[in-house]
Amino acid sequence: MRHAWMPASPCGPSCLGGQEPTVGRPLRTLRVVAVVVVVFLSLLSLPLLAVIARMGRTWLTRATFRAVLLVMGVRLAVHGEIPGPGRGALVVNNHTSWLDIVAVNAVRPMRAVAKKDIASWPVLGWLVSAARSVYVDRENIRSLPATVTTLADALRGGAMVNLCPEGTTWCGLTHGRFRPAMFQAAIDGGVPVLPVALRFRLRDGAATTAPAFIGDETIVESVLRTAALRGLVLEVHVLAEIAPGRADGRRELALLAERAVDDVLAPAENHWTSSPVEVAP
Repeated sequence: MRHAWMPASPCGPSCLGGQEPTVGRPLRTLRVVAVVVVVFLSLLSLPLLAVIARMGRTWLTRATFRAVLLVMGVRLAVHGEIPGPGRGALVVNNHTSWLDIVAVNAVRPMRAVAKKDIASWPVLGWLVSAARSVYVDRENIRSLPATVTTLADALRGGAMVNLCPEGTTWCGLTHGRFRPAMFQAAIDGGVPVLPVALRFRLRDGAATTAPAFIGDETIVESVLRTAALRGLVLEVHVLAEIAPGRADGRRELALLAERAVDDVLAPAENHWTSSPVEVAP
């Protein structure tokens, strides 16, 4: 049931690219098969995650997500550094593709806030649940306070949690406003907010919307279109933390994070030519 709180995006099939360079059909097929194998192997490793030490879990999780990028032909360019474990933080980013959560966890594995229906997705839903995601029921606005409380408890307990505050995906050339509700959890938990800007481009620097997961398409359609791309680069820009107490309420906190991401996504020449600290794989 749709209500005023339900996130909505104007982006649809007309926003998607169509002139990007592509690879041949054999390589597309190989990429899809390889990503299925990686996901299958990650499922087999779930029991192992329960018994190995935290550093081992972090290494294995990061390796899995980096393997997804590798087999899909996606080059990850990281600008900045996400702090290591030891204290809680709410990591927020713009939302374009299913690759967003892959990229963030390829840099630093963490828990996530995910829409409730992902839990029922085959394979991917199992992985998201195994990562101890905090689920939000977007169709039931009355469940929001309890979800915020659960998230605040996780942050207060030292967890780093990833949130896409737009609540839905956009094409990447623009993004939606950061909805403030979940930012209350960072305030209640007394933790910083860490904005992260994600941007897709081709190897020659041209922006692309082809990896976007928008409209009514299925996850399979999005994966197949992404697997066909040649020279896809996903930039991860880790920005300055917003310290607890800096904002006067969740609305201002959301606005500060949104403006930080806007500054990177703006079409400024220096953003396209800056050198990443890390490039992987």
